[in-house]
Amino acid sequence: MTKGRISPRAELAQLPRTVHGGQAWKLHDVEDYSHNLNPFGPPEDLDEIVMSAIGDVGHYPDDACTELKEVISKTFNVGFDCISVGAGSSDIIRNVPNTFYERGSKVVIPNPSFAEYTQQCRIVGADIHPFMLEPEEDFRIDADRLLQEAEGARAVYICNPNNPTGRVEPRDKLMRIARELEDQGTLLFLDETLLELVPGYADITLSGMVSRFSNLIVASSLTKSFAIPGIRIGFGFSNPDVIAEMDKVRMTWNVGEIEQRVATVLLRDKMDYVDHAAAVMAEESEIMNSALAQIGFPTGADSDSFFYFNSIESLGMTGAEFNKRMITHGISVRDCASFGDRFTNYIRYSVKDRERNCRFIAAADAVING
Repeated sequence: MTKGRISPRAELAQLPRTVHGGQAWKLHDVEDYSHNLNPFGPPEDLDEIVMSAIGDVGHYPDDACTELKEVISKTFNVGFDCISVGAGSSDIIRNVPNTFYERGSKVVIPNPSFAEYTQQCRIVGADIHPFMLEPEEDFRIDADRLLQEAEGARAVYICNPNNPTGRVEPRDKLMRIARELEDQGTLLFLDETLLELVPGYADITLSGMVSRFSNLIVASSLTKSFAIPGIRIGFGFSNPDVIAEMDKVRMTWNVGEIEQRVATVLLRDKMDYVDHAAAVMAEESEIMNSALAQIGFPTGADSDSFFYFNSIESLGMTGAEFNKRMITHGISVRDCASFGDRFTNYIRYSVKDRERNCRFIAAADAVING
């Protein structure tokens, strides 16, 4: 008797793993500009916060994350029952399709944008409709065109600021989109994971408005703002009915005792750390962009956020080639080919402090003019 292969669901048969940046830690003496983290790293006393939770790891964590949710509620100005806590925002991104989509559900996702949206939607069999962000529109969302594309959709995704383009959409545009989608019964998934590191965050975020909508889910996390990707803490904000349904698919004990303690202390006591980083990067962004233009690097306008998405086609290189050459000078950038064939000549790079940005500029000068 021949043993047959155990086949996966049809949705998984041709589904590759997603590609992400932030891999330069595997290289020796290379500064990683491919990720979008707080450039000052985790707070200095993070080890003390972690150790303060060690005595409690001998029992199951609070599945309801009660203490943490109380702090989140105050920090983000959302109701306690409007919060779902996850193992990073990726946990929220995974839970939403598993809660609300069916095979064949129409889901509209901008292109380029964060790859996990499409990945998790495809896993449940959703029908992905890419909404093309165009360079001639500076990769910004045309609300009329998006709403037209969203007719009959189960959900629309927006990343603000968008990863990888760095474009920030204003609150009034997002609220208009949310309202019109609500009228047609379409969910809006708004990812604000990167927004806390943008000056003026409080005037842009929709996190405190989720109770006003029946269709709005806002995702956030501590990964970028506190530079702790190795400690998985994320949040989903929505109206209580949506959160209650998401809790049905959330993995039990998905956020450990250490993660809950770290998140509680950082949100309660350390938000000024994030504000400081946002202010520094906003100032350094203008300086860095101007200096790169002076050496002949193909720059555009100053970024809305703290990272850049630029075509280097004029340099006669692909993103992969440029990154390879930069690595020889101790710098790594994000080759953006994984975002689609349109972007093989694009790179993404972040803003850091003055000293490291000067090293980035010197490396780019050597690659371009050396």
